[in-house]
Amino acid sequence: MSIAIVGAGVIGRGWVAHLVARGHDVTVYDPHTEAGVVHEAVAEAAPALHALGFDEAGFGRVEVVDDLAAAVAGATWVQESGPETASVKAAVMAALDELADPAVPIASSTSGITPTELGALCPRAPERVLVGHPFNPVYLVPLVEVVGGRATSPAVVEQALEFYRAVGKRPVHVRQEVPGHLANRLQAALWREAYSLVERGVASVADIDTAIAHGPGLRWALLGPLVNQHLSGGAGGLRHILEHLGPPTQMWMDSLGAPQLTPALADLLVAGVDDELAGIDQHELRRQRDELLVRLLLAKSDADALP
Repeated sequence: MSIAIVGAGVIGRGWVAHLVARGHDVTVYDPHTEAGVVHEAVAEAAPALHALGFDEAGFGRVEVVDDLAAAVAGATWVQESGPETASVKAAVMAALDELADPAVPIASSTSGITPTELGALCPRAPERVLVGHPFNPVYLVPLVEVVGGRATSPAVVEQALEFYRAVGKRPVHVRQEVPGHLANRLQAALWREAYSLVERGVASVADIDTAIAHGPGLRWALLGPLVNQHLSGGAGGLRHILEHLGPPTQMWMDSLGAPQLTPALADLLVAGVDDELAGIDQHELRRQRDELLVRLLLAKSDADALP
């Protein structure tokens, strides 16, 4: 399978590392990124990929080109991962629409632009345009959100789901276009209350991170929030929890904050993170995060009762 990666920022480079580890040939185009940076990103991801069982001898080929037409020539899949700037995205999508074979899907890694907006930028073949939004680090986190627009062919959505499964991802089909797709909306709900609690002085940034990382976050890494709720209900499951704790839960939801991300609040949050990470080497922090993610992924792969 020949795959074109258009845009070699953090997400694009993550896609490259993920795909070549699984034996796929990848052609990369980014006018602002040198070839060495792309190859270096693959090398940096290699220890984690090796730990997951991918032998470098089986890695696919990476070619970095300086021409978009060359990048998409012969590609069977195009993964667009350019900047979220509207003008840049418009130019890139229009060029892809013109240069890529009309039968080849164009999936965007965008976290905020809807597939209908993207499809409107591709009048030649809008039916092959959709969102395939991954999560960082792309070469470790399996989730991809697949979102079709008003013009997207249902067959292309199914093709996308099959493609991402085939390359080792765990895709979910987001059936309606909403800002932020799915997982970012769930994250935003948590961020909103976290920001509010800091703003109101209820808890420090470090306390909030501790509460999640050493509390429900441990369970969420294994099962989603709704199945975790179900297990909390014992034999009665989710129905018992909703009947028993429904009224207080509704009260908690009604009392959640609605902060505005003002410069003052941003400064408060940044200062809190700086305090929390004082004396911690952030390169080592990322390395240990990735190492533990690998261990978790390997452990989860051996579990046969997790959905």
